[in-house]
Amino acid sequence: MTLFLLSSGLLLLVMGCVTSVERQEQSVTYYVSPNGNDAWSGQLASPNGDRTDGPFGGLERARDAIRLLRDRGFDGGVTVFIRGGTYYLEESLQLSQPDSGAPGRPVTYRNYKDEDVRLIGGKKVGGFVSISDPEILARIAPEYQDKILRTNLRGQGISDFGEMKPRGFGRPTYPAGLELFFDGEPMTLARWPSDGWVKIAGVPNGKNSGQFMYSGDRPKRWTEADDVWVHGYWTWDWADSYERVESIDTEYRIITTREPHGVYGYKKDQRFYYLNILEELDRPGEWYLDRQSGYLYFWPPKPLNEADCFVSILEEPMISMENTESVRIEGVTLECTRGNGVEIHGGARNVVAGCVIRNIGNIGVVVDGGTENGVTSCDIYEVADGGVNLSGGDRRTLTEARNFVRNTHFHDFSRWCRTYRPAVRLSGVGNHIVNNLIHDAPHMAIGFSGNDHLIQFNEIHHVCWETGDVGAAYIGRDWTERGNIVRYNFFHHIYGPLTHGAMSVYLDDAASGTTIYGNVFYQASRAAFIGGGRDNTVENNIFVDCKPSVHIDARGLGWAKEYIAKGGGWHMYDKLERVNHDEPPYGTRYPKLADILDNDPAVPLGNRIIRNVSVGGEWLNLQGVKREWVDFDDNLVDIDPHFVDPENMNFQLEEDSPAYKLGFQRIPMECIGLYEDKWRGGR
Repeated sequence: MTLFLLSSGLLLLVMGCVTSVERQEQSVTYYVSPNGNDAWSGQLASPNGDRTDGPFGGLERARDAIRLLRDRGFDGGVTVFIRGGTYYLEESLQLSQPDSGAPGRPVTYRNYKDEDVRLIGGKKVGGFVSISDPEILARIAPEYQDKILRTNLRGQGISDFGEMKPRGFGRPTYPAGLELFFDGEPMTLARWPSDGWVKIAGVPNGKNSGQFMYSGDRPKRWTEADDVWVHGYWTWDWADSYERVESIDTEYRIITTREPHGVYGYKKDQRFYYLNILEELDRPGEWYLDRQSGYLYFWPPKPLNEADCFVSILEEPMISMENTESVRIEGVTLECTRGNGVEIHGGARNVVAGCVIRNIGNIGVVVDGGTENGVTSCDIYEVADGGVNLSGGDRRTLTEARNFVRNTHFHDFSRWCRTYRPAVRLSGVGNHIVNNLIHDAPHMAIGFSGNDHLIQFNEIHHVCWETGDVGAAYIGRDWTERGNIVRYNFFHHIYGPLTHGAMSVYLDDAASGTTIYGNVFYQASRAAFIGGGRDNTVENNIFVDCKPSVHIDARGLGWAKEYIAKGGGWHMYDKLERVNHDEPPYGTRYPKLADILDNDPAVPLGNRIIRNVSVGGEWLNLQGVKREWVDFDDNLVDIDPHFVDPENMNFQLEEDSPAYKLGFQRIPMECIGLYEDKWRGGR
């Protein structure tokens, strides 16, 4: 979009407004509307009677008006009210330091009086008609030919289809290619099988050859398909990726993929499916784009006149903040884009609040550095990668950022990339994940690294359901990442169906110095899992029907010995040297880290399991760990703890619980999960 150049008359109008406001309340209000005009003053919520003045027509115009205010020396707060309607973003709304507010005087972009505001990173499409082309019909099964419609995107001014690229575990995060959204939901790129997976039949030329065998003769139907892709868990049940098919040998049933090949190569009996195939468009909700002709094929799940149809276009973040301060985005829906929803880089006190962020091609919100930046009271779902990437703080000095994600509802994330794209990816120092609801995802809920983070009052359930060797909350492979607290969370119905299953709090591969305190685990698989680490505390938790409640192993003395050793693949000693572990601030903040090399750090010493309640399931699993290495004290195991209402998952303890006689402290379950505020009315 081109920036609007102010006329001299309008400039005087804005300057006069500043003078007036400076004499009064030190605040300014602007309005933006789909029926506004960038030549108007933006001072009116609706056009006046003769349509000579009214709201602005776009967000960029409001931003530029605020910049003029700052140029005049105005330092008060500004609110930009966005009237209800749909706004198509052809480029990012880019905000930088001149667009900032100040403590108590923020710059706020928000919806007007609860009106429904949609920011779309794509275009609405129509013009769907039945297929009459004989060559195309020949590629579609006869019983589906009258169900599938097509439209010419090029005829609607859409010629940039983006790219499908290899993406997934161990790969960069690319903007998604063009996607189709209908009735507020992502549609499914035509695939086979339509549900579930098929298995690799064999790997005839070695796992790293870029080839694997398949069973059956389904690919013989795809003789005209020239852009077939495969998605699979090629070697491990915690690493998926998308690969482009270079060729299909239908005689010998061999798939050859284009470099880079599947991460870790290919392995017999691992699962995958084929996608991006017109011939497999065989059920409602599926679609296919012919990138050569520009025709989009679609089997709508309901009549097209009952809902809107959009394709994603924008690859840049929909809203970008660079070193801004006290900027707020409130009460809007961001959707239908190929890239990220919102990015916040640096600055302070920038907040995304009360927004719906859905149907995103990459990550919902990226918070990268700064202080007291965050996300609150949002709904984030159907994001192709993760929900929020939250970082900040200085690991060299252990300076906290206090960035946050709170009171936010995450579900159905990891839509494209199925592994290591959690609801919240947390890194840095001193950041907070508090009072969120996270559920329904194939892999992790929270992945964290760094120091002194707080993960508190979250409810997490029905995650990890498509993978194995996975943690609902996960950290691993660093002795120096200490001081993290996982407290007062409710983990329930956590189940990983594949290799090694799921863990609820997974301290993987020698993770150390984490406190797991006051959580409730119900049917939460391997609940508190210490994978060879040191100095971890599991205290004052309630475990119900977990298998086991607590696991501790000594992998650093066994199968992982070569990885954990000096010079090993996990680089554990290098990480100690990087932070000068025995000098301030690390050596003073974490005294047990300072002397870690005084005895064999591969031995899992210093772990404490105290004052926990465990009922049903299995209490404890030790693998290669001597009991004298662990401090066990005052745990109540398989004795009725007197729950208030276990049938309704109220595992609060009655006042006469025998656990209290052991010093157990009450867990404030009533504080766990989402809470009502001005944006969230009890959702």
